[in-house]
Amino acid sequence: MISRRLLRIKALMALYAFNRGEDDDIELAEKELLFSIGKTYDLYHYLLLLVVEVADIASEKIDQARQKKIPTPEDLNPNTRFIDNRVIEQLRRNKSFNGYISSKKLSWANFPHIPRLMYNKMIAWERYEKYMKHEAQGYVSDKKFVIDMVTQLFLESEDLESNLEEQSIYWNDDMEYVAVMIEKTLRKFKSGDGENVVMMPMFKNREDEDFVKMLFRKTILRAGQNSELIDRNTTNWEIERIALMDILVMQLAITEIMVFPDIPVKVTLNEYIEIAKYYCTPKSSTFVNGILDNIVREIREKGLLTKTGKGLIGEISEDQNTISIYDKN
Repeated sequence: MISRRLLRIKALMALYAFNRGEDDDIELAEKELLFSIGKTYDLYHYLLLLVVEVADIASEKIDQARQKKIPTPEDLNPNTRFIDNRVIEQLRRNKSFNGYISSKKLSWANFPHIPRLMYNKMIAWERYEKYMKHEAQGYVSDKKFVIDMVTQLFLESEDLESNLEEQSIYWNDDMEYVAVMIEKTLRKFKSGDGENVVMMPMFKNREDEDFVKMLFRKTILRAGQNSELIDRNTTNWEIERIALMDILVMQLAITEIMVFPDIPVKVTLNEYIEIAKYYCTPKSSTFVNGILDNIVREIREKGLLTKTGKGLIGEISEDQNTISIYDKN
């Protein structure tokens, strides 16, 4: 499933597009947000398909070598460990995976150079050489190699990253998050799994889906009051002089603090400060951190902060000057 961190980033990107555009249609903007999230889920399947495509090329190379007029002993008796990889075979037969690929018409047919490029990178990869020569063979080592393919070989390939960015603007920052999704998926694979194993869902649960929709919509609707909070707590700065992305990060954070009672304030602050480090200017995270700290202090002093359940973690009790601890049980 797509992580909450990435859902927040998707909401930020959609909010930026909404603020830069001339159309104030919230429903249309929300559809665009959900479309971008769906594209991330496409990428999850697309990269798994790339693993299968690379294996197909490896099999093709072996067949070509066997058909030489004067094949070498190695051509006639090749090492088939990679093309016989049990995890890749499970992917080939998985109904959920194949059904999604078919329904979305995902294919590398228009970019055949990419699977071949990744195949060439793989056979020159030290990790591949060790895998092919290692005496110990089994399902665990097969799984580990496929995970390493995605999280190392694919993730570190600038050519693959560049190609994906050309294919879709929605994939510009998704690779790292999708690689984690794939790793989590494959770690749950078992040797006895059949073709009916369900792949990871787009959202962890309905709560996550509702979270990103409400976060986005409420931030738009609360833009005026959020801006007033930012303006009051920005010393020597007029809100018009603050970078738009900084403002949007803070607006999302304020909305999350005020609208989602079950999310601890500390979690929200940490998430958006980290997002600011990547999507704003080099000094933005410190700036955003300071302003949000002031805003949270004002909200608490006015008694406007309402947290329940897990959201109480880290909050100061009114009756006791101690940190409130939430019993997870």
